[in-house]
Amino acid sequence: MRFLVDAQLPPGLCRWLAGRGHDAVHVSDVGLLAAADGVIADYAVAEDRIIVSKDEDFVILRLPDRFGFLWLRCGNASNVALRDWLAVRWDAIEPMLARGERFVEVV
Repeated sequence: MRFLVDAQLPPGLCRWLAGRGHDAVHVSDVGLLAAADGVIADYAVAEDRIIVSKDEDFVILRLPDRFGFLWLRCGNASNVALRDWLAVRWDAIEPMLARGERFVEVV
């Protein structure tokens, strides 16, 4: 799977996803660190990437099913705590995305 990690999440999350066999880039890697959400959404569509974000704005921007969205609802956490939180949920998340689910909310 191909992911685009949003600005409020750490670039290290890309390495974590890559370690699980996925292609992941951070918005800072592609010159979109300060970009508006709409620009980030357009990039995700053009590059066929699933946006990984905590930003609720992408819920609306993705309609009607423009891009895949992995919505992390974890609140503020250290990088280690974020990876640990996601790791215990990943075995449920990854199959949903692999089946073609375009919207996955993780709580």
